[in-house]
Amino acid sequence: MNENKVQDWMRGVITCAPETPVTDVAAKLDAHDISALVVVDENGDALGVISRTDLVKARFIAPYMKHWRGLSAQHLMTKPVISVSAETTIEEAAQLLFEKHIHRLVVVEKSGYHLHPVGILSVTDLARHVGEQTKSEA
Repeated sequence: MNENKVQDWMRGVITCAPETPVTDVAAKLDAHDISALVVVDENGDALGVISRTDLVKARFIAPYMKHWRGLSAQHLMTKPVISVSAETTIEEAAQLLFEKHIHRLVVVEKSGYHLHPVGILSVTDLARHVGEQTKSEA
């Protein structure tokens, strides 16, 4: 049996820099109709993930924060990056999502200590593919 790998189901990754203002993060999420960006350093290494949920949480507490307008991706991102390789099985990836109570994994290529993001695998991707498989089996 040929097991599906993360590379078979992942989507492309869109990134931003740590100093990207939250307004620009929101605009980029909207423009690409995605729910999260991977925050990368100047070398392209994954540092964290900033999602629409992170923005909503920050907006909720904004009235209590003096410097809301000065917030950037690095202030709101979730870190550390929870990642898998493209060769990870879908079953292993699904288990990690479940165990960590997270919505997405960053798919990375490792080079020494560097983690270069090459894709995203989300629970939405899993649900879409499970739905497609169910239809084809019917």
